[in-house]
Amino acid sequence: MRTEQMDFWSGKFGKEYTVRNTKEHEDWNQQYLDNYGLTRLQMNGEFLGNLRKDLRILEIGCNTGQQLEGLHKQGFRSLHGIELQWHAVEYSKVRADGIAVLQASGFEIPFKSGAFDLVFTSGVLIHIAPRDLPAIIGEIYRCSSRYIWGFEYYSDKNTEINYRGNTGVLWKADFASIFVNLFPALTIVRKRLYPYVNDTEYGNVDCMYLLEKKA
Repeated sequence: MRTEQMDFWSGKFGKEYTVRNTKEHEDWNQQYLDNYGLTRLQMNGEFLGNLRKDLRILEIGCNTGQQLEGLHKQGFRSLHGIELQWHAVEYSKVRADGIAVLQASGFEIPFKSGAFDLVFTSGVLIHIAPRDLPAIIGEIYRCSSRYIWGFEYYSDKNTEINYRGNTGVLWKADFASIFVNLFPALTIVRKRLYPYVNDTEYGNVDCMYLLEKKA
């Protein structure tokens, strides 16, 4: 499956995004503190703090592996990622020590069903056209044996956002509810809205959620 958004993010604009947003760990964590009043590691602890550290974890759209690096610092060891953009995958080999990153699409995840205990996205579903969400969510659901975790822009209805003068590349929605509506076997373990506290993004809200497949 190939979409317009895949072509956009795997090309020149996507490479520029990677260069612009790749940060050292301390600066990456500080950015969350500046935006939400909490570090990303604090957020992770709220949602994953009680989970086993030997969980097999897969991130969809991991870019250079910054989120996986954060999980590694919190004690998780079986960490894997897939990323569409070749430049980001190559850079991840330099910075994401001990983390396996493959170049692949979230629409065709190259792993067996139930291969991971937890599959997650962070700022990825926002770049999927609404009509294509069932396909990528279906793949995430297929590959997870138990948990699905996400952190995405939030709105109670699907809303397109103009991104640096580009249309058709960014949306916000209630992604946790979309998952549950598509797959009723999922339950919401935890869901929290994080309003921005800085002046630039004030009024916007992001959402973190942890879903679990019913036994």
